[in-house]
Amino acid sequence: MLIDTHCHINFNAYDDDRADLIERASDVGVKKIIIPAIDLETGEQILNLVDEYDGVYGAVGIHPNSTADFSSAEIDTIRKQTQHAKILAIGEIGLDYHWDKSPKAKQAEAFEEQLALAAKLELPVIIHNREASEDVMAILESWITTLPDSLKSRPGVLHSFSAPRTIAERALDASFYLGFTGPITYKNADDLRHIAARVPLDRLLVETDGPFLTPTPFRGKRNEPAYIPYIVERLASLKTISVEKLTEATTANAIRLFKIP
Repeated sequence: MLIDTHCHINFNAYDDDRADLIERASDVGVKKIIIPAIDLETGEQILNLVDEYDGVYGAVGIHPNSTADFSSAEIDTIRKQTQHAKILAIGEIGLDYHWDKSPKAKQAEAFEEQLALAAKLELPVIIHNREASEDVMAILESWITTLPDSLKSRPGVLHSFSAPRTIAERALDASFYLGFTGPITYKNADDLRHIAARVPLDRLLVETDGPFLTPTPFRGKRNEPAYIPYIVERLASLKTISVEKLTEATTANAIRLFKIP
């Protein structure tokens, strides 16, 4: 069994074939999918989808690019959304300095308040980091000192990891998992592969981030969970282990991190 720990199957890109997409994923062994929210509205969409489909789980929270109008009142809504039994994490949350959609101070405010909520609820976090590595890690390294025992060994994942090696090392030192997506298969991604090869086997996760970041050989098309095996195969070759062993490890990691039933 494989688990896609990050796919936005609630997005409009999947409206025409969502049920078929889940079936295609299952046919290649991807039996469970986690959908992360990007705002309160997508959180509500996710609550509906996890009720509709077996094997589909969710995370709720506010993506940094959705934080321009953030207020603390939104934390109460996220807290209510987490009461659903199939909501396994807070996410995706973090910082994004690539797009200028929200002031840095506002992003940090939303990030820190959601981290505080995650600690209180004893839920792991799904971290978005784009061109903000130093600030993301400074906030996370401070946050982990506040965690209850139940979260200290599973605080969360740096999703679709693409930062420098030193950031990977700091994240691993803080007990985070690292998620890898389609770019691990791209021709010009030697630096990323070098990092992935050195991540301990018990800290790796596989994700599509669909509909984005489609792996080779489907690059340029819409991504979907059925393409997870291409990421697994590349990671297995980097780790010089069998696909079966990589599958077993990443599935166990996802179950451990998110407490997937």
